[in-house]
Amino acid sequence: MGRKDSWKIAVLEILQTSEKPMSAYDILGKLRDRNPKIAPPTIYRTLSDLVERGRAHRLESLNAYIACKTDKHDESAVITICDDCGVVNEYIDTGVLNALSEVIANSGFAPLRHVIELQGVCENCGYEQN
Repeated sequence: MGRKDSWKIAVLEILQTSEKPMSAYDILGKLRDRNPKIAPPTIYRTLSDLVERGRAHRLESLNAYIACKTDKHDESAVITICDDCGVVNEYIDTGVLNALSEVIANSGFAPLRHVIELQGVCENCGYEQN
């Protein structure tokens, strides 16, 4: 196992054990406890590789990352983010993504990746508000 692979494993492990989305600098802080010389570019390259392989998702609206929670790493995810408690859930539904692709099929736009984030209130927080 090379050094790059060990970073991927370490970063993925941090994301998998986190209950909340993490920024690159949050991850860097955790890794610096064990590796004081690690630099931000290493974290960003590792996160980019994990996202490209479908092992992690970048949450554009939060500028943060989560580990992929499904075993379908090659599928695009629909991600929900609770504005109250910050809980993030991931869903896979190829029907939604196929419908989205059909909507833009005749536009000439060629999507390179799908990022569908829905922000709102989760079931638990919504229940507490009623």
